Amino acid sequence: MFKKIFDKFKKKDQQIEQEIQEQEIEQEIEEQEIEEEIQEIEQEIQESKEDEVQPNEEEIIEEHEEEELKVDEISVDEYVEQDLEEVVEEKLEELKKEETKKEEIKEVEEVKEEVEEVKEEVEEVKEEVEEEESKVSLFSRLKDGLSKTKKGITDRVDQLLKSYVKIDEELFEDLEEILITSDVGVNTTMDIVEQLKDRVKSKKITDAIHVRDELKEILSDMLGDEQSNLNIEPSPAIILVVGVNGVGKTTTIGKMANRFKKEGKNVLLAAGDTFRAAAIDQLEVWADRVGVDIIKHSEGSDPGAVIFDAIAAAKSRKADVLICDTAGRLHNKKNLMNELGKVFKIVDREYPQASKEVLLVVDATTGQNAISQAKVFKEAANITGIVLTKLDGTAKGGVVLAVKSELNVPVKLIGVGEQMEDLQDFNSKDFVKALFGDEN
Repeated sequence: MFKKIFDKFKKKDQQIEQEIQEQEIEQEIEEQEIEEEIQEIEQEIQESKEDEVQPNEEEIIEEHEEEELKVDEISVDEYVEQDLEEVVEEKLEELKKEETKKEEIKEVEEVKEEVEEVKEEVEEVKEEVEEEESKVSLFSRLKDGLSKTKKGITDRVDQLLKSYVKIDEELFEDLEEILITSDVGVNTTMDIVEQLKDRVKSKKITDAIHVRDELKEILSDMLGDEQSNLNIEPSPAIILVVGVNGVGKTTTIGKMANRFKKEGKNVLLAAGDTFRAAAIDQLEVWADRVGVDIIKHSEGSDPGAVIFDAIAAAKSRKADVLICDTAGRLHNKKNLMNELGKVFKIVDREYPQASKEVLLVVDATTGQNAISQAKVFKEAANITGIVLTKLDGTAKGGVVLAVKSELNVPVKLIGVGEQMEDLQDFNSKDFVKALFGDEN
């Protein structure tokens, strides 16, 4: 019986115990569910907090920046209010300094320009003075070179006029004699005397001494305002020098080469007078003396071939001026014309672009023979100018008037001495002044 009661209580106890376990399990489940719910709630709360904090932070940052800007604006305003005048003053001072610098620079530039202008004026004055001195020097040499001609013509005319109290036919006859013996030439002399008579008559001149002034005007008119420059511009240029042997061709070529080289030109010589003994050697001596190149062949060679080679050399060397010596004398006039004609054809064919001069050199001391030579060469060649040499060695410089009157070819150069500078451009006014003993 106790056993039944014990078994009954034991069974009851087991039931109770089982119920307790079931309750504990249920409680654990409930607790777990509650905990999960709590976690879910916490997560939701956390998420909600995060969503709320982010915009708040951004707002705070924006608010902070706005505050800073406001602070900056306030600072700038305060600075501007406090230091505006100082800033303006500083800026004004800087601007004034810049303006002052600009004005100073401008003044310096203006002074520089004025200095340059003064320098240019000084250089121009120097050049003018040097030119005048050069002219005076050349004129002085011209007067010295024409001293014999002056004695032969104007000094004799002065003595003649002083010996006459009145103007009559005998005076004109004596004047004719002086002019003819001074190599003015018969035709030119007759023309001068006729003009003189007309002037004396029309102006009713009675004093013989006044005839001198009228004679001077007639000679000036006869020579004209001629100042015939050499035709060497534009470059290249070729100068053919013709004339009989002994008149000073080689010397003239050498002096021209020296002059052109001093002017800065590139000069080339051609030894085209291959028939005269030592003509090539003479020209070579001048080329070495002046310091220019020369084209030459052996003695007796064809002059045309020399000129042909010289033109080719002038082209390749870019010479500014080619000066060609030519045959001075052949057996007869026909040979001379043929030889010169061949040379001119070569020049026309090979060097058509070059400025050209054909200069006839005549010796003033030969007087009327110089006129005869000029006429022969004028027939053989298209003479563009005359070179009168050795005017310093003759009292018969009236040949200048004869050349101008009878040939109608301009006198371009005259030789009045042995020096380089004594080969001068012919200036009719200076010539008449020197002839009559006037000052330049």
